[in-house]
Amino acid sequence: MSVDTSVSGVGTGAPRPLGPVMLDVAGLALDADDRRRLSHPSCGGVILFSRNYESPVQLAALVASIHALRTPALPVGVDHEGGRVQRFRSGFTTIPPMGSIGARWSQDAAGACRRAELAGYVMAAELRACGVDFTFAPVLDLDFGRSGVIGDRSFHGDAQAVTALGRALVRGLRRAGMGSVGKHFPGHGYAEADSHVDVPVDPRPLDAILAADASPYARLAPGDLTAVMPAHVIYEAVDPMPAGFSRYWLQEVLRRRLGFDGAILSDDLSMEGARVAGDVCERARAALAAARRAVGVRPVGAPPSGGRRGRRLGGHRHPRWAGRRRAVARLAGRGRRRTLGVRRRSAGGARSRAPGGRARAGGGGRRGGAARDPGRRVPAHPSAPRVRRG
Repeated sequence: MSVDTSVSGVGTGAPRPLGPVMLDVAGLALDADDRRRLSHPSCGGVILFSRNYESPVQLAALVASIHALRTPALPVGVDHEGGRVQRFRSGFTTIPPMGSIGARWSQDAAGACRRAELAGYVMAAELRACGVDFTFAPVLDLDFGRSGVIGDRSFHGDAQAVTALGRALVRGLRRAGMGSVGKHFPGHGYAEADSHVDVPVDPRPLDAILAADASPYARLAPGDLTAVMPAHVIYEAVDPMPAGFSRYWLQEVLRRRLGFDGAILSDDLSMEGARVAGDVCERARAALAAARRAVGVRPVGAPPSGGRRGRRLGGHRHPRWAGRRRAVARLAGRGRRRTLGVRRRSAGGARSRAPGGRARAGGGGRRGGAARDPGRRVPAHPSAPRVRRG
């Protein structure tokens, strides 16, 4: 599958449907090659990494330039789930690993859920303040103590705890105007190998996987999750292909049995766990064929504007936040602020407005919602502790 990158009309803003491929960009600002690739009809979204981040103001300008490239705007996402996987650090709140929140479950389940909701709210509010449309979260894998790549990225080893805490985090994301991406369906926690560098195999039978790993999806998929990302794991007793390339897992189990009708976003097609599907073009074809519609690839598939119910990754409305043009508190102030049980240092310097004003919303042309000016403040989440500054 060859791709012609010589696209006419780059930067003209002419309406162009979003394609199925999510691409990355090279640096802190778009160059000519980035603009050409992102304007290709196959592109449907952008994923950012740590190399694309320097400061909240720079990030807001980068996202605004991406949104301005096309109509409808390309949605912009990032892996920003907390703990080890948080691409933007300086100037952002340090979100603890989800495992540290889940550790409170047995002593104080309600308190753990409050902290999970607050974590979701903070990560979404800060990202939306810079124009980013969605994060690939929550992680719904169970922690069996076997997978190093999952580990404390998981809330807990118990499916009931993971379901409750995952739902609380999704609720926090929504309060700040952001959708959710549950991962890694049906579960990566039992397979020991890291799918970034190997092909993980899970030998358990279908019933065992459905009763444990897939249980959070059974409870959250029908109404809570905006999108689902399948695992690059082979469940050899069920299907010889990894879940992300398996029509059985995606159509029979996720769609039919669990009733999920939102977007299915492939994990990174350059990962070693995806190599069983062939070269990168064959992987893309297999992922699209398995999901049938709305697949993501990295370079792989962009979140669409919505599922059959019109859910949007970056476009949830909430009555408390719709229309408020304020950014999250303290993206560039002074002093320290205690949030989620961790200390957060200031980025230093005075507050400043993002160049070019408000970034355009992605994910279906939403208006209102959380603003993108990193120099302004948002009221604290209702459950946030009051903190003295100074």
